[in-house]
Amino acid sequence: MKTAIRLWCGAVLSGALAFAAAPDGFRPLFNGRDLTGWKIPEGDNGHWKGVDGVIDYDALSEAKGDKHLWTQQAFQDFELLVDWRIKRVFGMYPTPIVLPDGSYQRDAFGEVIYVPAMACDSGILLRGTMKAQANIWLWPVGSGEVYGYRTDMKMPAEVRAAVTPKVKADRPVGEWNTFRITVHGDRLTVVLNGFTVIENAHLPGLPPTGPIGLQHHGGLQGVLMNPASSAVQFRNVYIREF
Repeated sequence: MKTAIRLWCGAVLSGALAFAAAPDGFRPLFNGRDLTGWKIPEGDNGHWKGVDGVIDYDALSEAKGDKHLWTQQAFQDFELLVDWRIKRVFGMYPTPIVLPDGSYQRDAFGEVIYVPAMACDSGILLRGTMKAQANIWLWPVGSGEVYGYRTDMKMPAEVRAAVTPKVKADRPVGEWNTFRITVHGDRLTVVLNGFTVIENAHLPGLPPTGPIGLQHHGGLQGVLMNPASSAVQFRNVYIREF
């Protein structure tokens, strides 16, 4: 296995990052200064932090258990606004080509076709479960998909297709993206940068209530086939409950 070239992509991080006022009807989940209202993983040692108007994560949490950052409050039905950006990536990662029905493109021998992509992976965890996650990554399919449902072959075909993005709407590494995520009952809609990528998707078995989480994934190995890194930032995190 050859070590991939380490890629340093991303904008210069400074204190001059925009921090917008809450839109009408919404309230902030992040105060722009610290992680008040969030459950910092036990033993994290400062890798999740609030600074300069952003929630910053370097993908190196030292927590022994769950490394995700969760809200202290649980939510039922809501609309969530959150800006996110991938700070940088470390190496490359083989990614499959996801077809509109949620399956993988295969070659003439039935083997999944993989293409190299920059290694990064995070997401927004919904109602306290990893299974219901609006993914953040640089896969060809784009961010916003719900991997836990798309890859569950026990789910009906229409469920797997509905959680597959209709369009790739991601901006380049280092640029800010905006999710508008609506959860109502067991239905999910995800709008990314103004494009509806998931629309009224059915999530069977979704818990009726639970916290919202920001995902830890991988580290900073920069080696082909190692887990992708979640070196990300979040800002302007607002919620409106129904």
